[in-house]
Amino acid sequence: MRRHLELPRGLGPYFSVDHAAALGVSDARLRSSDLRSPFHGVRAPASLVSPSELRARCQEYAPRLRDGQFFSHETALALLNVPLPEWPYQPGVHVSAHRPAREPRTRGAVGHRLQLREAAWEVTEDGLPVEHPVRAWRQAGQTWSHEDLVAAAEHMIHPRTGLAEFADLVAEVRTMGDLRGGVLRSALNSVRGGVESPRETRLRLILVRAGLPEPTPGWTLTDSRDRFVARLDLAYRRWRIAPEYDGRQHAESAAQFERDADRWNAIREEGWTLVRVLNHHLEGNGTRAVAMVRRALIDAGWRPGLPG
Repeated sequence: MRRHLELPRGLGPYFSVDHAAALGVSDARLRSSDLRSPFHGVRAPASLVSPSELRARCQEYAPRLRDGQFFSHETALALLNVPLPEWPYQPGVHVSAHRPAREPRTRGAVGHRLQLREAAWEVTEDGLPVEHPVRAWRQAGQTWSHEDLVAAAEHMIHPRTGLAEFADLVAEVRTMGDLRGGVLRSALNSVRGGVESPRETRLRLILVRAGLPEPTPGWTLTDSRDRFVARLDLAYRRWRIAPEYDGRQHAESAAQFERDADRWNAIREEGWTLVRVLNHHLEGNGTRAVAMVRRALIDAGWRPGLPG
């Protein structure tokens, strides 16, 4: 078996052909069977299986980034842990550059040449240059649905993420303009603060789209002595109805289930009706979730045309 020469220590697990050549690696060595080419001009050990996870694919691509290039669009949002459209959606590797710099043109990546503008990209903890989240959100509006844009924006403006203020998103659309059909302004009109998850966003939008009143997200329920009882995902305060998406991520934890059960009981003891919406209730256009919440509202005295 042919033994391959050791590569210089200055090369990482993913490296550019130009960098390797500058360190004295020959063309023949760069073509050897123990290396693979995840992107044009990049090499990686063949023993490192080509990843499917987006962050790892970006790390593979990073050695071929040129000055002024950065990850953008949905790629930047994913690298910043902003919720993406639901599976089976597969985000691509988007790389941008502002004029007069040139965008990449290579297999496996989508290049964008952006208009002349002061750059605002930043570097992640693992060294990847990413577009500013507010700009990346606007860029994603070219392909994402209304619901996905709302969910992403609500995640970004949540205090725990620190990615953006609602005013930042408004200013970006005002400065750079909306996209075809006014999709960004429409999304902003639906954005609410205090939302914890994209599934909460989806449930709220489904209920409103079906003609039900809009519930208040992230509402804190207290008792008669103003003591904390529970945080309600969604609340119809007038009717004491609390629709809640239950992802059952803790279904196999007895301790967590017991805490959840105690919480449900505490909510009911305050005179509230908890409507637990599971994943299958949201399938399709969410008709089962809508029917459950509508029935609870009607039982509480609501009628179509009355506010929530």
